[in-house]
Amino acid sequence: MISATPVEYAVAVDRYLAEADLAAGSRRVYRISLTSWAWPLLGKLPPAGRDRRLASPPVVPLALLDRRDAGGKLATALAHRAAHAQVRTVNRELSALRSAIGWWQRQRWIGADPTALLPHLAGRPAALAPLTGTQRAALFQAPAGLREHALWHLLQDTAAPADALLDLNVGDVDVAGRRVRLSPGSSLEFGAETADLLGWLLAGRLAGPIFLTDRRAPAGPAAADICPLTGRGRMSYRRAAEIFTWWSRPLDPAGHGWTLHQLRPPSRMLLAGRTDEGVSPGARSAAGRRARR
Repeated sequence: MISATPVEYAVAVDRYLAEADLAAGSRRVYRISLTSWAWPLLGKLPPAGRDRRLASPPVVPLALLDRRDAGGKLATALAHRAAHAQVRTVNRELSALRSAIGWWQRQRWIGADPTALLPHLAGRPAALAPLTGTQRAALFQAPAGLREHALWHLLQDTAAPADALLDLNVGDVDVAGRRVRLSPGSSLEFGAETADLLGWLLAGRLAGPIFLTDRRAPAGPAAADICPLTGRGRMSYRRAAEIFTWWSRPLDPAGHGWTLHQLRPPSRMLLAGRTDEGVSPGARSAAGRRARR
């Protein structure tokens, strides 16, 4: 018999994680994933990016998982997440929820499994539509920082993948000639406004990554990923994507925010499903960096 005692969702998450056989790092990832599923049960979307990891979840009765509309709400959230994250990330988060729900069922706290009809993603999510001219104009009026505007303009002008641009070093850019070198023998042009932004961004810097983190790099990153002048590290794709979504969310009628991939011109966007998301600094063409040095 299912217990009639109400159990708040966050408390249920705590009890599940206390019993789960997980390493400390995995337990932290599971907590973030499980916490993010609280908002959909109220018909809302969780915060994006860094806000998603730090936000306090709403108070949600665990019993909402037994409601007939729970599956539909989770499906909506899953589709939204699939448009903004890697397939493997989405599948991992869905698996975390399924594992927790199975444990909660065994405790007789809930009876239903609203994830039963939610399939794991078999491939990449459908590509999002490129931004319109009006949307781009509004974005470029946002009071974001110089680093962000330089990256956004460079992405729009060159149509290169965002992770490839984040992999660039100061020596790869010819501001005066308005060209950027992605690999030996391969370069792309950019416009005058982008040249101005890059010129200001790189003032006084002769080496190191073009796009830097806000703080000094911790111990561990390769020397090639650290600015010798400031000590700051190479900005990751994940952080760049979070910042872009945060600034674009107020401009998006749906309130979700846009992805960096949507900045690329329609004629240059790749086949459906490519989002350039989740590429870590270590996986981003280290060989290409060595070839350019």
